[in-house]
This record gives sequence, C-alpha cells and structure tokens, in this order.
Amino acid sequence: MMLSIKKIAALAAIGAVMASAMAEEHTKSLNVNNLNQAVSPKNDFYHYVNQNWQDQHPLTPEHARYGQFNILNDSSENRVQRLVKGLAATNPAKGTTAYKIATLYEQGMDSVRRNREGAAPIKAKLAKIENSKPNEMMDLFRWMQRYESSPIFSVSMMEDLANSQVYSMYVSDSNLGLGDRDYYLLNDKRNKEVRNAYITLIEKQMQLAGYNKKDAKRIAKNVLKIETLLADSTWTREQSRNLPAMYNLRTIAQIENDYPSLPVKEMITDLGIEVPENVIVTCPNTVKQADNLMRTLSDREKKDLYLWEIVSGASPYLSDDFSDAAFEFSKIKSGVMQQRPRWKKALATTERVLGEGIGQLYVAQYFPESSKSYMEGLVENLRKALGKHIIRLPWMTDDTKYEALRKLNSVTVKIGYPDKWKDYSLLEIDPERSYYENMDAAGNWAVDRELEKWGKPVDRSEWGMTPQTINAYYNPLFNEIVFPAGILQAPFFDPNSSDAENYGGIGVVIGHELTHGFDDQGCNFDADGNMVNWWTDADREAFVNLTSGLGKQFDQVEILPGLFANGTYTMGENIADQGGLRVAYTAFLDSQAKKGVDVESEDAKIEGFTPAQIFYMNYANLWANNIREQEMRNLTSGDPHSLGINRVNVTLRNIEPFIKAFDLQEGDKMFRPAAERVIIW
Repeated sequence: MMLSIKKIAALAAIGAVMASAMAEEHTKSLNVNNLNQAVSPKNDFYHYVNQNWQDQHPLTPEHARYGQFNILNDSSENRVQRLVKGLAATNPAKGTTAYKIATLYEQGMDSVRRNREGAAPIKAKLAKIENSKPNEMMDLFRWMQRYESSPIFSVSMMEDLANSQVYSMYVSDSNLGLGDRDYYLLNDKRNKEVRNAYITLIEKQMQLAGYNKKDAKRIAKNVLKIETLLADSTWTREQSRNLPAMYNLRTIAQIENDYPSLPVKEMITDLGIEVPENVIVTCPNTVKQADNLMRTLSDREKKDLYLWEIVSGASPYLSDDFSDAAFEFSKIKSGVMQQRPRWKKALATTERVLGEGIGQLYVAQYFPESSKSYMEGLVENLRKALGKHIIRLPWMTDDTKYEALRKLNSVTVKIGYPDKWKDYSLLEIDPERSYYENMDAAGNWAVDRELEKWGKPVDRSEWGMTPQTINAYYNPLFNEIVFPAGILQAPFFDPNSSDAENYGGIGVVIGHELTHGFDDQGCNFDADGNMVNWWTDADREAFVNLTSGLGKQFDQVEILPGLFANGTYTMGENIADQGGLRVAYTAFLDSQAKKGVDVESEDAKIEGFTPAQIFYMNYANLWANNIREQEMRNLTSGDPHSLGINRVNVTLRNIEPFIKAFDLQEGDKMFRPAAERVIIW
C-alpha cells in the first residue's frame, strides 16, 4: 500500500503479476474430468475437485508453486512476447513507446553484452560510496535515499490515510533483504538455513562486484547485523495489519526532537518539494531504531550496507553470474529448482517499466468490449447482493448499516483498462546505455513522475495494475475495485460457460474485492476513502469478536509438522473469501430466479451436477495448485493470503448453502456444526 520513493518499489508499482489462458486454445472453466471420485467431497472438497488436475500438472523445476494463475500467466507471457517481438519487427521510430519497449526487451535478452560488461555499470556508484569522507557521510546517505534505495529508513509520498484527496509524506521503515522479520530473529533450523543462504548470496555477489573474499565477508556480516537490528524493532505480521496505528501525525519540529539523527527535512528538500508542516510516522519503534543506528553505526558499517543496496538492486540487470548467485539463494528460500527462461525475465522487466504501453496492445488484441459490458452488469448484481447481506446482518445496528451501505454504493468500478493511458514520453531508453543504466533511468523517471503529483489533487483515474495482469484489487483510499482485462477469462470468466461457473469464478472474485472494503483493514475507511471511524462501539466489538472466531479456525490448521496457519495475518483475505462466496451465491440465486431456474433442481443439472454444486466446484477449481514445502513455509510467513487448500476447505465449512448442496452431515470432515460457524458479511 505504501508508495515508496525507493527506486525498486517505484518500478515494482508500475507492473504486477500478469497472465492469460493456455496458449491460444479455449480453456474450459471447470472440467469435471478433473474430479477425483476416490475422494469424497464430504471429507476433502479441495482434493475432490483438484486432485486429478494436480496429478496432471506436476511441478516443473522452474516453479516453487504452480496453479491456475500460473497457467494463465504462461499464456499471457506468450501473448505479450509475441506483441513485443512484433513491435521490434516494425522497426519503430526512436523515442516512441514501441521503440522503448523493443529496446528494453532486446537488452534483457542480450546476455553476451551483459556478461562482457560484468559489474562495470555499477563501478562508479560503488566508488562514490567507498570514496566518501567522514564529513560527507550524511550527504552520501541523502544521495542513497534520493537516487538509489532507502537504507535504514525511508521518506516517501502517498495519499493521506485520513484525507485521501491529498498527498502526504511518510517516515517509515526500510525494506529488509529477507522480507519477514522472523528470518532474522528465529533460530530454528529453517530460518538459520535461509540466513546462511543470504550471507552466501551477499558474499558471492560482492565478490562478483570486485571485492575480495575478506571484504565480502565483512560486508555480509555488517549487512546482517544492521538488518537484524532493524527487524527486531519492526512490527510483527499481525501488528502490521493495524492501519490506524500506522497513522502518527508529527510536526517537523517533533521529528527533529524525537529523531535528531534523521535528516528528514533535508531529505524532503532533496525531493524538490516544499517541506510540509506535518509528516506521518508509520512505525515509531523502527524509526527510533533507525535514529539510533544513524548515530551509532560506524562509517564502515554504513558504507557496507549502501554497497549491498547498490549490488542487490542492480544484480538482475548485470551479468549472468549475478543472477546465478541470486537463484542459488532462491533455491533455499522457495525451493525452486530451475531459473526462469531468459525471455521471461526480460519480458517481466519490460512490463515493470512499460506495462501500460504493452497493455494498450494487449487490450486491442485480446479483450473484447463484450466482456467489459458483461462484467459491468455482473458487478452491479454483486453490489446489490452485498447490500442485501448488510441489511440482514443480525449483529450490526441500523446507524452503522447506513454508513456501510453508503460506502458500498460509493464504490468505483474499473474494468479492463484505464480510461487514460500512462504517458512514457519523458522516459528515455537508450540502446547505447547498459541494461542497468536504462533501468536506473527508468527508476528515476518513475520517482520523478510520482513527485510531480505533490501539491496536486489525487488522480483517482490511475490504475495500480496493468491491463494484462491476472489479478484484481480493492483500494481503500479510492474506495474502488479494479478488474484488469487479464483476469477476465477462464476459469474466472468465460461467456461460453454456465452462469454457475462464472458466478463461482469471477463472481466470487468481484464479491471478494467488494468485501475487502469491509474486512479488518478496509473497515477503517469510509465511503470517501478516508480513515475515519464510522462504527458504533457495539458494532465494532461484535465485528472484532466475529473476526477473532474466524481467525481461530485458521490458526488450528497445521500446514506442515509444527507449522500452523496464521489466522490473524491472513484475516483480511479470509474475510474477503468468505464474503465473496456468500455474496456471489446470493447474486447467482437472484440471476437464476429471473430465469426460472432452481439451482438445486435435478432438472437443471450441468454434466451431472446441480448448478449449486457447479458454483462451489468452480470456486475450488480456482485454487488448484501444486507447491513445494519450502514455498509453503515461505508463504505462511510472508503472504497475507491463506494457502489454496485452506481458502477452500476451511472457508467452505462455514457456508450453509455449500453444506446443503453436498448434503453434508455431522461426522463428515467438511461439516462444521452450525453453532461453530462464523459468518461476518
């Protein structure tokens, strides 16, 4: 959610996860041949629906996890590659977006040049760090913050949580190399293994950058020391879900008093904007630790951290041996056994920088306007259904229901692609420059583009994903739901499939995103996208009690021996999964009632199943995947989504229509007694 000025984060915000259906062949939403009749839907619904699919799609060495999203992603990559290669064949004029796309992709593919250059593209920056004198260390830190990354802490710009019409400056923690704090702080076998692999990565890449073995070891030691100290002050995963606690308004005078070693005012000035009266501190403990580190770390320790920031950020764009070292680390952390093909990595990089430029081509080629029209009607059906649920809630008072309905009716819907495309005219991609230098320029362009917004009204027309993305999202600050063109295909959406499949697919996704406006984080924002409390105390207490009960259901799931799901960290997604299922089913019933169809009738069966059964089967079908043990551990510690099997088996056990559709009885493993079911929305 935080839009950091850090170059890597800025680039990452440009593009996201993407994809499409398998090759150019029509993909069926639900294939009943994938059902495993040896597994009872009453005991394990996930494997009943997906076991045969899992057997037919074994993990390849390239993947730590492979599922329906990956199938769409594979096809999208093939589609986008053809579009990009087609641009190159037209010999586009220099300076055009087509030229920039073709050039950047070609540089990503040119391993011969990158291997010849080695670490040369970053040598000047490494030298700048090494040659900085003691009296220049603060200037060096400010240079790192403005042009490279955010070591130790960050100053960044995004919409004000309390007034989403304007931008504010945030003082926050920095990104940790290993991501989650547990990797640094826990001393079990798994976390030690990942830490040791991280040390090996730092040592290897620093040697590739020109440092001898002794210096590389020192750098790795200092990096791990600093990041561990920062991790120790960082909020836990559970604490990080408390958005109101992230909003700590401070005057510049208070910042200077509380954190005297942090040059916050100077850093804001470096961005070329006027210093505001107030800034927002997101995690006071970590910022206080940053203040302590800025005062107590030696110059050598700081330089070593900065050196690693440069090398780690540049490594994907340097010679192959840098990527090889990073892959060895990934093998330990995620279990992946083979690097992605070069063309896929080059394509992903091009997408991150010029994603909407490619998106225009994608939409013209692969997204029919009929799909957009169908989705618009479907969204309104889901909106009406959620309204019915809110009105009928037994635990919410009328005053709060009024505000909830006002928020629901204010939700903005974006489907397919932006009304206004991103302008890349000021982005320079020059084939004479190295791949890294072009990515460096792209990072600076992305940061400058964000900073130009300062002092202007927030532009709510912008998209946070490219059109070809296989995903969807809810943005609480804009109170909007967004469905890129990429996800509007089977198994999520298919105009040639039954209503049961579409409502159980994209219908649930729509309901999921709408419900995010009312999950444990979204509920903090009102109809205008401002973080204000619109709840009565009694309603808030009832909501917390219900969500706590849902969290406990997931907490009880043992994923691997000794590793349990985290119901608090995954709370928002679990609420949205349940809400999406319930709301989509109501909308499905309403749509079928208009057609005179009884979804539980034998006469309405589709390939031997009632429409009600097909609805739930296609939902389970969305989460079919195979996954390595290392990745299960990795996701459990760092992903706010539950694993696919739990999004199906745990969530569905609360849903009365599902229990009825498959005639579940006490004693069946999928049956949960009515008194133990938790229903929120």
